[in-house]
Order: sequence, then structure tokens, then C-alpha cells
Amino acid sequence: LNETVNPKSTDKKPPDVLVGEVLRAILSDAPYPASLFAQVEVRLRAEQNVTFGKAAIIKAYLIKNVVRDSETHPMKEVLTVKLNEEASYAPYVLGRLFAVLEKIQIDAIDPGTTICDRYFNSACSRPATVFPTLMNSAQNHLSKLKKEDIARGLYYEQMIQKLYGKITETTPRHLSLEEQGAFQIGYYHQKQALYTKKEDRNDG
Repeated sequence: LNETVNPKSTDKKPPDVLVGEVLRAILSDAPYPASLFAQVEVRLRAEQNVTFGKAAIIKAYLIKNVVRDSETHPMKEVLTVKLNEEASYAPYVLGRLFAVLEKIQIDAIDPGTTICDRYFNSACSRPATVFPTLMNSAQNHLSKLKKEDIARGLYYEQMIQKLYGKITETTPRHLSLEEQGAFQIGYYHQKQALYTKKEDRNDG
């Protein structure tokens, strides 16, 4: 619940109404209140930082409110504990791709302001509008990386190609709030994987 609070606010307590609604949902095994998800999305738009706590709330909400009673919902494959490299659900894959593009930018030029700071919200909600710009920038960053470390540059290039290969339809023009949640989970999963030490990656 603290993840829904503005850290700059003088009153850092979550609203009593929201606390009560979440507690009732837990005790009665009912869907989580929509306001919980909405408040997390508000904080993400303000902070552009998918923390562990926010990712956990998004995942819990989507599991309990969206896919719980469905055996075939396409979002089910992405609500896993760790990165699902086989998932082809477009919002999740786009979130993964955004994390990779951000890492390429950081490795190439170590900017003070990353693409996450500038484009996270728009990439989340209007990917078809934003990703062409991001891809053009990534090509420049990849060229620089290849000159410095050809193996690393090729590794990222192949990763981009593999992720784009999973998107079988046209890049969505708009993502619903729930699809944005899947994007954010994909971004969080991929970012965690990218920053995991290489020797720790072979745990299945």
C-alpha cells in the first residue's frame, strides 16, 4: 500500500478507504479494488520507476482480477515469477524490448537522462508512435557499441531481432490500462535479467 503514496507528500500514509478495500479483498478472496491498480499506475507515470513493490501489485491485480477465471487468457503466460523468454504477448514483449533499448543506450553513452525518463509513459500507452523513434536511436547506439565491443553489440542486436520476431501483429497504437500493466511487468522482468550477474543466469 505504501507503493501507492507520493514519496514527496507530507502525509505518507495510504488512504484509509483504499486500505479497507484491500483488506476486505484479501480476507474474502475477492478481486482487488480497481483503485489499487489505478493508484500504482499514477505513481508509475509520475516516477517512471517500476520497483519490486509496484511490479508485485500489478502482477497480483492482473492475476486476481483479469486472468483468474480464464484458462486461455493470453496475459497468463507473462504473469510469472521471472522473465518468460518464450512469451509472445505483445505488450509484455514491448516492455522487454524497451528495457533492452534502455540498456543499450546506457552502455553506449551513459546518459544523464535515459529513454525511460523521457519515453516510458508514452511507450507504455502509445507504442506504435514511440518505438520507431526509439529504434532509430538504438541503431546509433549499437553502432557505437560494436566499435567498442563487437560481441556485446551483436548480442544486443540479436536480442532486438528475437524480440521483434515475437510480435506477430502490427505494433499496437494504444494499450489499455491492463495491457500497460503487462508492458510494465515485461520491462521489470527484462531489466532484472539484464542486470543479473552472468554467473547467476543459469538457474533455469
